[in-house]
Amino acid sequence: MKNKQYAVLGLGNFGESVALTLQELGCEVIAVDHNEERIQRIADHVSYAMKAEVGDPEVMKAIGARNLDGVVVAFAENMEASIMATLLAKEIGVPFVLAKANNETHEKILKKIGADAVIYPERETGERVAKQMLSANFTDWITLSREYSIIETTTPEGWVGRTLEDLNLRENFEVTVVGMIRSEEFEINPDPKAPLEERAILILLGADDALKEIRKGEDE
Repeated sequence: MKNKQYAVLGLGNFGESVALTLQELGCEVIAVDHNEERIQRIADHVSYAMKAEVGDPEVMKAIGARNLDGVVVAFAENMEASIMATLLAKEIGVPFVLAKANNETHEKILKKIGADAVIYPERETGERVAKQMLSANFTDWITLSREYSIIETTTPEGWVGRTLEDLNLRENFEVTVVGMIRSEEFEINPDPKAPLEERAILILLGADDALKEIRKGEDE
């Protein structure tokens, strides 16, 4: 499976955090900002960094937005440019556009023109937003500390039909199953001898690095 591809427009604290986290999670990231210093700071840490006016309609064409899995409009100070970037991304056909808003009016406009998600960075950290964007495999990611998190994930393909006892997740993957959702029922102590079902949702606790490796394994 090819890596997911995202463009992050605007590299303030929030945009930079989203871009770096998506890259760390195995995505290909195009980072765009008008500030040369910001571009230089992130250039070695993402797939491609580009200096450009993020509200310029030509930017979408230049980054090949039609082929992206998602665009993050990570700036909100210039409301007109933010709205234009969001509108252009949806018109081109980007399947998922997440946009930053700085007030309720801005939020309503972004939703009306097609933004799939609108956030207030003051309420959500860039790292958490980036992790939630990759919800094809992870339905939720709860950060417990700087190094440990809890995630909900559908059963990885390589685990289907195997048992928790056989997988020995704590030793082999350095994660612990703290629960399972199966047939709409929540199990606190799932049977370690029962084969895992494809549609079951596992709730895993572990170090962020270990959880990221599980996700990378799913994308390969």
